[in-house]
Amino acid sequence: MKNSIYPCLWFDGKAKEAATFYCDIFPNSKIISENLMVVNFELNGNKFMALNGGPTYKLTPANSYVIQCENQEEIDHYWYKFGQEGVYKQCGWLEDKFGVSWQIIPTVLGKLMSDPEKSQRVIAAFMKMTKFEIEVLENA
Repeated sequence: MKNSIYPCLWFDGKAKEAATFYCDIFPNSKIISENLMVVNFELNGNKFMALNGGPTYKLTPANSYVIQCENQEEIDHYWYKFGQEGVYKQCGWLEDKFGVSWQIIPTVLGKLMSDPEKSQRVIAAFMKMTKFEIEVLENA
């Protein structure tokens, strides 16, 4: 038996608006189906569900979505698109206008962090950042 696992994001009446916003940001994305309560959509081939669940529950940074970026252009794209009307945080984190938390990180970060001679300098550099700057990290 194959199980499909995907996130369900709880919104207070803005499920379609949020799904449309996200689909406009990611390539290869689309709304699959919708009704009054649920919008099923794909972001770059990954399935999501948006639920019009009402005001009972709120999204928190305890659940965030990581976007690994190959270059600075990708970081800048996601950072500024998701940050529209949102809140920028430290170390590549931001909260979008719907309250969903995202981590926009460079793919090279794992390699830089695994270098014992460089890792402490890399950590010190990114602790001062909001949006990650690859060149600064590589030169740390």
